[in-house]
Amino acid sequence: MAPPRTKDSGIPGTTRRKLLAGVAALGTLGAAGCSRVATASNTPGGDLLSRLKAQGVVRLGIAGEIPFGYIDKNGKLTGEAPELAKVVFKRLGVDRVQPVPTEFGSLIPGLNSQQFDVVSAGMYINPERCQQVIFADPDYQMLDSFIVRKGNPKGLHDYRDVVEKKAKFATGTGYAEIQYAVDAGYKEHDILIVPDQVAGLNAVEAGRADVFAGTALTTREVVKKSRKAEATKPFTPLVKGRPHVDGGGFAFRSAETRLRDAFNAELKKMKASGELFRILRPFGFTEAEMTDMTAKELCRG
Repeated sequence: MAPPRTKDSGIPGTTRRKLLAGVAALGTLGAAGCSRVATASNTPGGDLLSRLKAQGVVRLGIAGEIPFGYIDKNGKLTGEAPELAKVVFKRLGVDRVQPVPTEFGSLIPGLNSQQFDVVSAGMYINPERCQQVIFADPDYQMLDSFIVRKGNPKGLHDYRDVVEKKAKFATGTGYAEIQYAVDAGYKEHDILIVPDQVAGLNAVEAGRADVFAGTALTTREVVKKSRKAEATKPFTPLVKGRPHVDGGGFAFRSAETRLRDAFNAELKKMKASGELFRILRPFGFTEAEMTDMTAKELCRG
């Protein structure tokens, strides 16, 4: 989300082979799902929820990013966002979820062109994205972290280190980390943009990049089986000179406020009961990554 990702805007014991296999399986599953996406409505507040109930299925835009939304080694759709979506939409009267795979940078365009109904990819909520879609309140908050060579030979701990030490910097397509690096003084045209955290790990291991920036969760999970790379300690990036904590959540087309509001109502109950944390915990989330921030706050920047 990574990123903006953003995740703007990545499961224990998962190898790179499994990660890549999951992405491949994701394409197969998405291709198999041929039901038509609900079309746009002129109804104030939108009527997508009613139409999804009638169809019995909601199509989720995901980006094959562990742990946010991906296909596991058994071909099953999983990740923090899809597992949350299964529970919430079931309670809203929609029995099934169906994955539609795309690259992270194509999630918002795909949503707005009705390739799927909802973005379910742990997407960071930021002002730029809030001009294009509407968000539910965040279901998690997240700090950043780097993938670096074992031992962190260049001593890279934040974006200022990357600039000062003239490190070769990489991050993912559409990630918020692009802007964080630029704000720290890194030239945007010098950034190596890769599809996801697996490609970022590969770039660091191969020496094409000194550092790959992503969420603390994605970086620490993807390096677990690497002999050449490690994740740095999580840190808070600076935005306009101030510490900034990101929050990720579900995105909806701008007209669909009724669906967004219904989703938010269920999410609020799950936060209060602790159910949300129980769903996210198996994917590496901790209590420190639970949040009471709102989408309105994050949209202000």
